[in-house]
Amino acid sequence: MNLPFICDKTFKKQTYTINPLPKAEYNNCQFIDCEFSEAFLSYIAFTECEFINCNLSSAKVKDTSFNDVVFKGCKLQGVLFQYCNPFLLALSFENCVLNLSTFNDLKLKKTLFNSCMLKQTDFSNTDLSYSTFLKCNLEHASFYNANLSYTDFTTSQNITLNPEFSNLKSARFSSENVLGLLKCYKLIIE
Repeated sequence: MNLPFICDKTFKKQTYTINPLPKAEYNNCQFIDCEFSEAFLSYIAFTECEFINCNLSSAKVKDTSFNDVVFKGCKLQGVLFQYCNPFLLALSFENCVLNLSTFNDLKLKKTLFNSCMLKQTDFSNTDLSYSTFLKCNLEHASFYNANLSYTDFTTSQNITLNPEFSNLKSARFSSENVLGLLKCYKLIIE
């Protein structure tokens, strides 16, 4: 599909819930204080773009391309990332709310989640190797069958996962958050 090419443009305080963002290839663009909640972003390509203080909750991202895209201060609740285009997928999140979002079956190696709320976020079957969860709240996040090798959880909280159902080779935990690895065994730790 040949899409128009939009490069080096800044979009501020736009609302795309009723009038959708035009289908295009957006390269090195910034979206600042924009409203995308429940918007259709399907079949749009974003390369080296930044979303700053945007609301993308429940946005539709089927076959959306996110190549080297940064989200800062964004609300992304309930986004089904597993349906986006996996080719060249590269994301990072800073101070974002990603509660109830899903990343199932994606390759997200070396992904940074910095100071994010990830309550009930689903990372089942996701390759998160070499990723960093810096000061994140992972309450009820699911990592079933995830590759977490070399992933850093040392500063995050509320981690509960079953080590029998995830690859934890050389994953890093603090002494405080490592107890979440034992919760599945229903041990009494005093």
